[in-house]
This record gives sequence, structure tokens and C-alpha cells, in this order.
Amino acid sequence: MLKEDPYRELVEYQQDLIVKFNPGGRLLYVNPSYCETVGKTREELVGSVFMPATDERQTEVVATQMIRLFRPPFTCVVEQWIPTTQGLRCFSWSAKSILDGNGKVGAIVATGRDVTLQKMDRRATKKKDEDLMLVVESGQQMYYSHTPDNVLQYVSPRIRVLLGCRARSGRRLWTDYLSDHHENAAGLERTRRAIGSCRREPPYRLEFSGKDGARIWVEVNEIPVVKNGKTVAIAGSLVDITERMHIDEGINEAEQLFKGTSRASPPEEPENKPRFGFLRTILSKENEDT
Repeated sequence: MLKEDPYRELVEYQQDLIVKFNPGGRLLYVNPSYCETVGKTREELVGSVFMPATDERQTEVVATQMIRLFRPPFTCVVEQWIPTTQGLRCFSWSAKSILDGNGKVGAIVATGRDVTLQKMDRRATKKKDEDLMLVVESGQQMYYSHTPDNVLQYVSPRIRVLLGCRARSGRRLWTDYLSDHHENAAGLERTRRAIGSCRREPPYRLEFSGKDGARIWVEVNEIPVVKNGKTVAIAGSLVDITERMHIDEGINEAEQLFKGTSRASPPEEPENKPRFGFLRTILSKENEDT
């Protein structure tokens, strides 16, 4: 008996909760920390159901995890919010089965640690990340990153919508979304130079092939991410300039048409000569307003 006392003290004076329960989930032993936490005596707890769930969904999650206790390696880790003397608290339980001589589960021992503060910190961090992403995504710019060999790492949700990106499309390279427009070659060359030189290149334009074959023009601003003198990624932003490009194309066509008709008509007085700069200003203003 004296030999067991040191081991009993290790259990009885633990700050972590320690329990033992049968395969049916009924408590066989609880240490003093468990009793103090839930505000009940050992006599009240022994024989009661271990880890009473606070809602139906939680019951299903815990039950699914604890199935692992009945097959190799006969261990599991679960988190659960339970009522305590300090209100609802989240505990992380590490459980292991005790097998009998026939290899059957005879009992289960578990230790629980209060992780409420860590849980709340993670939730707060996630909320901050979501708020930051909301601010980022609310601007005109849309963000992305890719490896030096063009493999996508991050794509803004708005870019996914703009290009009609699908998770199972098989497209892994950002260049897979480019159209066959000749201007794209110059943009690809700037990215290649940025990767090689580890220096930022001036902004450039690309044409993408979006959902249903729609042609989408974007202005690209990007910068190499450099570590130990080597480019490890390219991070950048896109701005959709499709409408602006359409306006420019329309004005250019009108100017070319006017030049053609001017050659066939008598020259007019300089003050009466139509000018198309005002069209560009008006159309650009209308596009900004919409």
C-alpha cells in the first residue's frame, strides 16, 4: 500500500482532470480536480455518464472521435465545452484504452486540460483575419501569389469569380488562364525578369480568358518575394480594366474611321475639326460613375 501512495499523489494532486470510465461511458474514477471543476463530489460523479454533451451536434462529434478508442492504436483526442463552476469551459481530452487479457477494451483513462483561453484566442485571431480579408477584398485590387515556376499559391476569391476558377478544373498554373493575345508575351517577360533579378518590374497588362470564353483585361502590379537572395514567390494585385480597354478600342476605331472619311472629304477649317479627346473623357467619367 505504501508503494502505491506516491503514484496516487501524482493523480490526486494533478491540476489536469483525470478520469477512468468503462466502455459504456460510465465514470469509474475522477480525481479531485475534476470534482472541483464541475462542482460535484466523487460520490455524485462515479457511475454517471462521462463528458455530458452540451448540444446534439457536439455529441455526434465526440462520439465519432471516441470510436477510435475501440480500434488500434486505441487512443483519441477530443475537445468539448462542458459546464463548470466557472461557466462553459473547453477541455482537450487525451484518452487511451486499457485492454484486458483477451484484447478487449476493459476501461478507458483520460486526462483533460482547460484550453478555453487558447480556443478564444484562436477565434479572435480568425475573426481579425476575416475582418482584414474583408477590408482587402473591398478595394479595387485583387490579390494573388504564385511560385517562380508559376504554380498558384493564393488566389483572391474575387479573382476566382472574375475568371471562373474551379477547384477541380485541373489548372494549377496561373498562365493557364491567359488568352492568346500577343500582348501577354511582354507581361510574361516582365515576370520572368522580376524572378531573375529579384527586383520589382513596372506594371503591365494581361488578357485572361474567363468563364464562357470572356476576354478580361487586367493591370498587374507585382513584386518578387526574396529570401536569402533568391526569389521564392511572386505576390501581386490585379485591377480589372476590361471596360477601360473597351472604351479605348472604341475611341481608336472612331478615330481611324474619322481619318478615313477625312481623306475623302475636303479639308475643314481647324476650328471646326472634330476631336475625340472629349469622348474619352466623357466615357471614362461614365465608367467611373457606374
